[in-house]
Order: sequence, then C-alpha cells, then structure tokens
Amino acid sequence: MSEKTKTLKVKVKEFRVKSGLTQEELAERVGVRRETIVFLEQGRYNPSLKLALNISKELKASVEELFSL
Repeated sequence: MSEKTKTLKVKVKEFRVKSGLTQEELAERVGVRRETIVFLEQGRYNPSLKLALNISKELKASVEELFSL
C-alpha cells in the first residue's frame, strides 16, 4: 500500500461523546480551536504527536484507540 492511499481513521468523536464533552470543551482542554477538533473528527486534519497525546489523556484512551491507519 502506498503512502498516498493510507488514511487516518479517527475515533475522537466517539470517545468525546462518551466522555460527555463538546467539541469546544475538548478544544479548550487541549489548547486548540474548536475548528481543529471539527476537522480532526472529519478526518481532514492529522494531529501532531503532542496533540494526539493530549487528546488521548483528556479522553482517557490510548492514542492507538483514537487513531489508526
């Protein structure tokens, strides 16, 4: 599989909803704009490692649970 055909599968929305957080609340907790969370949940944004770690900490899930290729 070439690098161009790999896509990131994101489960942030699923875990965010289970945690009872809005996009705005999660964004504030991890230090980004709400739009970043929107694009991330839509698969239109690849997070930095730091952001992925911060989100996983807030959602009490591993990075591997939230993001996969």
